[in-house]
Amino acid sequence: MKILNFGSINKDYVYSVNEFVSPGETIKTNDFKEFLGGKGLNQSVAVSRSGSKIYHAGCINKNDEIIKKQLNEWGVDTSYIYDVDEPTGHAIIQVNTYGENSILIHGGANLTVTSKQIDQTISKFGEDDILIIQNEINKVSEIIDRAYSQKMKIIFNPAPFSKEVLDYPLKKINTLIYNEIEGIGLSGKNNIKDIKMELLEKLPMVNHIITLGEKGSLYFNHNEEISVHANKVNTVDTTAAGDTYVGYYISTLTKKIGIKECMEKATKAAGITTEKIGGAISIPSID
Repeated sequence: MKILNFGSINKDYVYSVNEFVSPGETIKTNDFKEFLGGKGLNQSVAVSRSGSKIYHAGCINKNDEIIKKQLNEWGVDTSYIYDVDEPTGHAIIQVNTYGENSILIHGGANLTVTSKQIDQTISKFGEDDILIIQNEINKVSEIIDRAYSQKMKIIFNPAPFSKEVLDYPLKKINTLIYNEIEGIGLSGKNNIKDIKMELLEKLPMVNHIITLGEKGSLYFNHNEEISVHANKVNTVDTTAAGDTYVGYYISTLTKKIGIKECMEKATKAAGITTEKIGGAISIPSID
């Protein structure tokens, strides 16, 4: 069983602030750091650090080969990362004194995925292999359709959420992993109970996981429901916490471990991630 992540690669420019900047306001920052990030890259690093082999597919600027070198050092296979003329995707991230973040993303190279790249990449994978995908790249529907035709097991994290997600072939997804805000967008409902009911009706064959931050996470389908609580941690930055959860959950799942134990391990790893500042660099190893 192989794991392919078709996802974004970003440079994260992280600014520590007392409070998020308001419209028309200019503020001083307390600190600045640059990291590698992007939901796709973070999830690939999480899979690798949890002890599983991961292939990453995506696009970066042709002058940013150092990114591949760093990913290789982190145990991520970069054979399916293409070099393009567009600038590598990047994010401007504000982190306030409560550990909350506010993020501005420029897609850049992440939005240059071609049908040829999709076919050349996914043709190398097959039945029971896993595809991880998020919503920070283009041609998401085409990637889902192509992976489905290869009988891959598709796990989709619809983040950042946009209305286009509702037009994706979501019935071909094996598992949807989303937070409460994304759940509201998917369902049009405003509380967990109604979100669950609506999505079970709309996507009856799909497994669902709602991540609830410090409250833990909830897995459900038509046959069962599993709830896992989160341990209290000293949160300084929530960047990459959700991505850590996704990567650890999928990696642990491939080891034929029960759903609840997968969720518990993913929750613990995500909590540890929030205790450090940064994206991929803050993701813990299985050790």
